[in-house]
Amino acid sequence: MADKKLVESITAMEEDFAQWYTDVCVKAELIDYTSVKGCMVFRPEGYAIWEMIQSELDRRFKETGVRNVYLPMFIPESLLEKEKDHVEGFAPEVAWVTHGGLAPLQEKLCVRPTSETLFCDYYKNTIQSYRDLPQVCNQWCSVVRWEKETRPFLRSREFLWQEGHTAHATVEEAEARTIQMLNVYADFMENVLAIPVIKGRKTEKEKFAGAEATYTIEALMHDGKALQSGTSHNFGDGFAKAFGVQYTSKENKLEYVHQTSWGMTTRTIGAVIMVHGDNSGLVLPPKIAPTQVVIIPIQQRKEGVLEKAFELRDRLGAFRVKVDDTDKSPGWKFSDQEMRGIPLRVEIGPKDMEAGKCVICRRDTREKLEVSLDELETRVGEILAAMQVEMLERARAHRDEHTYVATNYEEFQKLFSEKSGFVKAMWCEDRACEDQIKEKLGVTSRCMPFEQEELATTCVCCGKPAKKMVYWGRAY
Repeated sequence: MADKKLVESITAMEEDFAQWYTDVCVKAELIDYTSVKGCMVFRPEGYAIWEMIQSELDRRFKETGVRNVYLPMFIPESLLEKEKDHVEGFAPEVAWVTHGGLAPLQEKLCVRPTSETLFCDYYKNTIQSYRDLPQVCNQWCSVVRWEKETRPFLRSREFLWQEGHTAHATVEEAEARTIQMLNVYADFMENVLAIPVIKGRKTEKEKFAGAEATYTIEALMHDGKALQSGTSHNFGDGFAKAFGVQYTSKENKLEYVHQTSWGMTTRTIGAVIMVHGDNSGLVLPPKIAPTQVVIIPIQQRKEGVLEKAFELRDRLGAFRVKVDDTDKSPGWKFSDQEMRGIPLRVEIGPKDMEAGKCVICRRDTREKLEVSLDELETRVGEILAAMQVEMLERARAHRDEHTYVATNYEEFQKLFSEKSGFVKAMWCEDRACEDQIKEKLGVTSRCMPFEQEELATTCVCCGKPAKKMVYWGRAY
């Protein structure tokens, strides 16, 4: 019974998906709650996943010419208010600092909800000529948004992210960078996190406050809800005009720069949990798993077993490996490995050693394989590579099975009352229809995909001529 207890403490996802998710976050020791309401502790196991994400993304950014900077966490109220749409969009979520020590501040400061205004202030001072362009910067930091309801990784009052901010001489360069970074995110989600995404543009209603255009990658979770997983914004010259960010062109004319911004947050950890996890806990894709292989010695008190386990660890130095040499029973260790989502388990005991083999168990399929010790390094590499590919394929199959088409309002309504997932439907681009759909069905537009299809000639809501095909869904 003791061995089973760890697994039994997770609520089944079919019973209560939200509780299952919270249970996994807590039991896999990814997070802990704090006395600061709405904020959480990233425990070592959870922060290690974020470090893997940071490392993979940062390398990809730098390959496109991005350089990292760090700007202050405080924004003066006067600076925040320079761009009207931007300040209105963030006003309900801003946390304010009103005192420095015991003395009231002459001007209150907001704790950054995002850093567009600070980057504009910085670029205004560093960009003078066309020779100073483009500026392609990113910062890794935390931001604060005073959310009413919070959930581990998905929504908290302080969260970790990266925010890229760039300045360009032309409209075309800014648009190219906006799309380039969205593609970096999509490639990362699919090839590292094994999560398929839909790429597209947000509607005017859903775009970022102050942007001309917002592009997004949308993923589908196991419960059929959508998760916005990364966004890239083209600001045009709106912020530049508000903040006076200008440069002298080759023709010796004073021009406004064109800017972009793009970000990805710790909610990607939540996406990994909700796309790949099961009723035993986490299932981590090998490329993002802080530990890829755990070696579990069987009958470890018997002569030579522990030594053999550490010998195998040293042989597997090309991978991220640890030995579980705690005094728990093998059954408990198996449950612990499953809870933490470690991709591969290698079991080695006296009989295995005698036969010159070990047992490898895959976390995703639970498949057990007997492997010759002579072939261990090769087989571990092959199995991890196969897992990475197959996890993406399964996630894509799940998304496709839960993506539906509606050509009229009756079908649209019926699908959202009976199914969970994405619904593709045509839209007239009228905000009133989008508002009505949200109000009546609790559904939002997720994106207008780059790959458009003509599913019908009329809007799913009002019946007027349709202009765009949209992915709709309920979202986190």
